[in-house]
Amino acid sequence: QLQASGGGLVQAGASLNLSCVASGFVVNAYDRGWFREAPGKERELIAGIRRGGFRKYYSDSVKGRFTVSRDDSKNSVYLQMKSLRPEDTAVYYCAAGHSFNVASQYTYWGQGTQVTVSS
Repeated sequence: QLQASGGGLVQAGASLNLSCVASGFVVNAYDRGWFREAPGKERELIAGIRRGGFRKYYSDSVKGRFTVSRDDSKNSVYLQMKSLRPEDTAVYYCAAGHSFNVASQYTYWGQGTQVTVSS
């Protein structure tokens, strides 16, 4: 089970931090990632972090603004979001899988948390 939190309504340019706690499986055996799904768009992988935390992936849309990290001692993965834009508005999902930069390889999903960025 994956439980995401930290979403909310912010103004453009603001920052927001998302967290996701895992339970029921050995978290350090999995790559972790964040997806988002905006209205009318497909769910996209925006950030991924490999087991051990030494390799990370970012989509072009968030590179340089978002930072993914993990703390396996807390069964958690985080997404630090800076310089938010209205186009970042979406439901954000955390996930776990076997290939941190391949969307189709994520097999465990949490419920989404809504992020809304006003202009």
